Amino acid sequence: MRNPKLVPYETIVIATSGEPEAVDEVLRHYGKRIRLATLENGQVNKDTEGNIKRRLIAALLQFRFDEQAT
Repeated sequence: MRNPKLVPYETIVIATSGEPEAVDEVLRHYGKRIRLATLENGQVNKDTEGNIKRRLIAALLQFRFDEQAT
């Protein structure tokens, strides 16, 4: 059974290859957390929000899975 609090593994694998729809799904999944982290005086700081999203995308594209020996 899938945990709804986690991004599906398959989505993460696809997002690391740069697939726009998968990257958007990851951003949507973390969107509320990102907005909460960017609150300043009750307002969302759009510059900070954009910075966090860019850093998340960069991290996705740099992520590499370890090859597991079978």
